[in-house]
Amino acid sequence: MKDLIEFRADVLKALAQPTRLKIIFFLRDGERCVCEIFPAIGEEQSNTSRHLNMMQSAGVLSRRKDGLKIYYAIKHPEILEVIDLVTVIVKQDIYGRHTLLKAA
Repeated sequence: MKDLIEFRADVLKALAQPTRLKIIFFLRDGERCVCEIFPAIGEEQSNTSRHLNMMQSAGVLSRRKDGLKIYYAIKHPEILEVIDLVTVIVKQDIYGRHTLLKAA
């Protein structure tokens, strides 16, 4: 049986890939159909579906079916907080590097 550390790692792995981050940013404003997601992020449908399934399995996304359409949404709004914190860290790191380069 998985322990808490492994579940945490699964969630972080589900976020730690550029295509998956594009999906998260696209879903930031709410639920979307797969038919909208793959063109918006510029990926093939099969590749996008694979990433969506992986994130849904990790508990990052929720999925519902309506007729032939499948809709995905961010399951926990806290996921966006994690992404926003990472953005702050990255911006601070970039600023720090830029400051160091200017001083050199």
